[in-house]
Order: sequence, then structure tokens, then C-alpha cells
Amino acid sequence: MVERVAQAVLGGVDLVQLRDKRLPGGQLMDLAVAMIEAIGGRAKVIVNDRADVALAVGAQGVQLGEEGLPVAAARMALGDNALIGRSVHSLGSAIQAESDGADFLVLGTMYASQSHPGEEPAGPQLMREISKTTRLPLIGIGGVTPENVDELIQAGASGVAVITNILAADDPKAAAQRMKDVLAASWNTRRSPADVGNGDG
Repeated sequence: MVERVAQAVLGGVDLVQLRDKRLPGGQLMDLAVAMIEAIGGRAKVIVNDRADVALAVGAQGVQLGEEGLPVAAARMALGDNALIGRSVHSLGSAIQAESDGADFLVLGTMYASQSHPGEEPAGPQLMREISKTTRLPLIGIGGVTPENVDELIQAGASGVAVITNILAADDPKAAAQRMKDVLAASWNTRRSPADVGNGDG
């Protein structure tokens, strides 16, 4: 997995979230060290929920679950320069996370996803609603593919988080490059929030 992530970074991934809730702290720390070494400074690394592990390995920050560690506690542990993201699934949670001092929001689930089976997708409409309310960067997650990236960017996303479409690909580097190219094209044609209608298109 470490090698596949390193290849994805070579293809254009610029932020890696390390997430494995099954691993005890020591093993997660070892995996984080291996990941950071393999990436070689070409991308930032954040750790899911575990501020202690992020601090121990010198990661750039943490991604907090919606019910996870308070943003203030993570900030106290990691300092003012750390990246602190919060996962949100509603407008109310997004507003609260911004008030709490999160740096960015990971918003899902956008589309049906293998990593969140049985979870009803929120779709781009929630992205659109939150993008009109918060000034924070929004990252769409859940079932993201090159075919639906543009829809999310037009709805107000600053970027996307991808698992299966890159890590399960035969060539993670090529898959990441394709996703990066689509993102760049979408940004070039992105409309302002005021121009975006209420439909899903």
C-alpha cells in the first residue's frame, strides 16, 4: 500500500490522509513513518483522528471525524501551523466546524461508495449548499471518479478525496494523473457560486 500511495503522489496527489482504525497506535505510527519516507516530501501527510500519532511522526496535521476530537484539542496538540480538517455531513456541522477553527472540511458521502456501503449519498446539492455558507475549502469524498469531479467542482468543491479510483487502479500514478488533469480542467471552467443554479448540473 505504501508503494501504491507513493506512485499516486508521483501522479499528482498532494495530500495523503492515513486512515486505518484497526491498527493500534504503535503500528499506525510505523505505517505513518514508512508513508512519509516513501512520499519524500512531495505531498503533505495527515493522520485520521490520531493527533498523537501525527505529532509523533511529524505529519502536517489531522483529519477529524464529525464526532471525533474537538478542533481546539487537536490545535492545542499540534500547534497553529497544523492542518486540521473536519468531516461533515450536514450544513449545521459545517458551520460549527468553521466556528471551531477547522482549516478545511471533508464533505460526504457525495456518491455511492465501496468504503461507506449502505450510506445514502448526499450528492452535489449538499456541496452547493455548504459552499454558499462557509469560506473554508471543501473536499468532496465518496464515490469520486473522473466522470463526476467536474460536477463537484462546479458545486463549490475545492478538491476531492479519492480512495478506490486511485489505489485500486492497475496504475495508481496514471489514475492520479488523470484525476489531476480533470480537476485542472474543471477549475478552469468553474463558475462563481452566484452563477450556479439549484439543479444538479
